[in-house]
Amino acid sequence: MPWQETHPMDQRLQFVADHQRGLYDMTALCLRYGVSRKTGYKWLARYAAEGARGLEARSHAPHRCPHAIDGAVAALVLAARRAHPTWGPAKLRDYLAPRHPAVERWPAVSTIADLLTRHGLVAKRRRRRPVVHPGTVPLHSTAPNDLWTADFKGQFRTRDGVYCFPLTVADQHTRYLLTVHALLHTRAVGARAVFEQLFRTYGLPAAIRTDNGVPFANTGLHGLTQLSVWWLRLGIQHQRIRPASPQENGAHERMHRTLKAETTRPPQATCAQQQRAFTRWREQYNTERPHAALGGATPASRYTASERPYPARLPPLEYPGHFAVKRVTNAGTIRFKTKLLFLANALKQHHVGLEESDDGVWSLYLGPVLLGRIDERTMKVYG
Repeated sequence: MPWQETHPMDQRLQFVADHQRGLYDMTALCLRYGVSRKTGYKWLARYAAEGARGLEARSHAPHRCPHAIDGAVAALVLAARRAHPTWGPAKLRDYLAPRHPAVERWPAVSTIADLLTRHGLVAKRRRRRPVVHPGTVPLHSTAPNDLWTADFKGQFRTRDGVYCFPLTVADQHTRYLLTVHALLHTRAVGARAVFEQLFRTYGLPAAIRTDNGVPFANTGLHGLTQLSVWWLRLGIQHQRIRPASPQENGAHERMHRTLKAETTRPPQATCAQQQRAFTRWREQYNTERPHAALGGATPASRYTASERPYPARLPPLEYPGHFAVKRVTNAGTIRFKTKLLFLANALKQHHVGLEESDDGVWSLYLGPVLLGRIDERTMKVYG
């Protein structure tokens, strides 16, 4: 029978008494009380040495812990943290080690972190709600031109002192590098010219993924810019990564690292010469360099142009008959219920559609794209 959890001392004393009376051999006695022979002999030895007190429960903590922080070292860490409350465990250890050479072995960073937590020196961070941009739509490419990725590689100066801003565009599925174009700025006018040439050469993709910087997006309604509105008019989904999440465009960022290492160290004498270096490198990247994601094949061997041609004119914006159609002014506003509502400067001279989706709530569309909603009660636009 196992120990009674309510009176363990009584059971241990009864175990010793039964053993002293010789009613059972050791094997049968331990079986009767539901303990191992090792435990049974332990209780007998403790009773013989200390009497009934030896049968009391004892702490199971180890007598020594080789990884425990020495008291003096712990005091140094805590004092340094209080003097520098924003420093983390690694920085504290790096700060203290050269100042106390007598300490032979400093605790691990995780151990210091536990020490700070136990002493209440780590403030719990407020849990932030994940930021999900309205344009962030999961999209997994299964064929060429399902998704293009675009970004500006960090600017640098050519040897004549002029800043160069390389705009790079690649096909996500085949890793085919569509262009590396050296621009003198990141304004929309330059980027649009590059994309127009790409659309004429390779056709239209289903979607383009970018970060949230200019000229691709801004902080206004739906993140709209003149460039992204143009894409939407062409039937291209603009997919934006989450803020501060470059890993969501990881393949493109990895290409940038190779581009930087092989074409900009050192930079060329002029921006024109730098463009020629980019063009040579792009040709090698697409046609000669094996790509691990393609099983050792080259991007050029997998890429084919899109079947959607670039139209001579933008497709018209069409809305169902029950929609209220409004023309956006040059100031980016529309008149709604006798009031002017600001939408976005990027929408000027475009027609938007309004559909009453709930009592007093209107859905705002640019063609088939839902931009936001308008609440009649507050007369505000919500993205």
